[in-house]
Amino acid sequence: MTRADRSIARDELWQQVDDHVMRYGPVFETRVILSAAGSFMTAGDGQRILDFTSGQMSAVLGHSHPEIVRTVRDQIGRLDHLFSGMLSRPVIDLCTRLGRMVPGLEKVMLLSTGGESNEAAIRLAKVVTGKHEIVAFSRSWHGMTGAAAAATYSAARHGAGPAGVGNFAIPAPYAYRPRFTHANGTLDWQSELDDAFAMVDAQSTGSLAAFIAEPILSSGGIIELPLGYLAALRQKCRERGMLLILDEAQTGMARTGDMFAFQRDGVVPDILTLSKTLGAGLPLAAVLTSRALEQEAYDKGYIFLTTHVSDPLPAAVGLTVLDVIEREGLAARAVTAGARLRDGLMSLHRRFDCVGDVRGRGLLMGLEIVTDRASRVPDLDMGDRIAAEAMARGLSMNIVRVPAMGAVFRIAPPLTASDEEIDLGISIMAEAISAAGG
Repeated sequence: MTRADRSIARDELWQQVDDHVMRYGPVFETRVILSAAGSFMTAGDGQRILDFTSGQMSAVLGHSHPEIVRTVRDQIGRLDHLFSGMLSRPVIDLCTRLGRMVPGLEKVMLLSTGGESNEAAIRLAKVVTGKHEIVAFSRSWHGMTGAAAAATYSAARHGAGPAGVGNFAIPAPYAYRPRFTHANGTLDWQSELDDAFAMVDAQSTGSLAAFIAEPILSSGGIIELPLGYLAALRQKCRERGMLLILDEAQTGMARTGDMFAFQRDGVVPDILTLSKTLGAGLPLAAVLTSRALEQEAYDKGYIFLTTHVSDPLPAAVGLTVLDVIEREGLAARAVTAGARLRDGLMSLHRRFDCVGDVRGRGLLMGLEIVTDRASRVPDLDMGDRIAAEAMARGLSMNIVRVPAMGAVFRIAPPLTASDEEIDLGISIMAEAISAAGG
């Protein structure tokens, strides 16, 4: 095919996109991805693109991992989907594996997406407590449906009508731009938390059911809850008869260096939701809770039926994901590779004044872009230019654009990424920042 023919074919393809592909939020990349393997994607023009976000922050084992491929091929030829009232060995085995990981989270339900698992968790909390009010962080993202969307505050709230009744937000403990400070200028998260719950109490009708939180707020700009915060948050919940739901869609399955991010803090939630990383990029989610809460919910008539609840095919994939993470020691790898990634990002921080902050844990890191380090004024245009320059050089990074924040790059390579791939990503980032005028 000649260059002119390729140009015509490309124009025809994007005309089809314009004519038939519905837009749903992001601006589409101008190249179609043809394949992906490991840490790299291959575009239609033949360029290899290093994936520094693991797809949708999900592909913890990289793309097309050989064991995932074998599992899918084998399972789909034997048993893929069943009536919701039927169980299969992959479902029983995955529920058992997950339910034995953390004492107090023994009962498991398998679903498809993170939003779906959060819907199920919030409904579970409401049924068990008999209350309806849900509290979340101001920069949270928990899903795009019903109760999950009502508890999402980082974006996507405008134009869709009123959210569910009884939803409240409190400020996320944002150390880079603290609202409450100690004498030395550092974040006073305890005072901020006390003030926030005083406001919640003033607004509540006495029906507080649950608090839903991410241990690291990803769509909010990689905001990590300080050590000690989760324990204090759980205490606030206990004092009010609320349940604590932790959404580990992006932090679960070893990405932060522990199998679950909450394990660093020694705080076990009442309900845990998993997705994204559990299926390593394929649609699989889970809700975990205690035997006591599950029994109480069952006694009160809890129902959460979906077409793909307890499907065998994704459950088999989840078992393979656990096998690979455990056999290859990928939690420990997230610590060592994460330290290498952090060191590389800190080198960019020292070199470029537009890099305001580096934060995160393990292989989930954030890089915040500002006009200059002294003022900390957000620089959304610079962030966009850096992202474009990086993509032109073969590096894909997701940028979060949240009002009142700087542009924050979410950096989350696969746990299987090599040292050389991490170094390559840092090198391309340096070139991109220079080219963007940083």
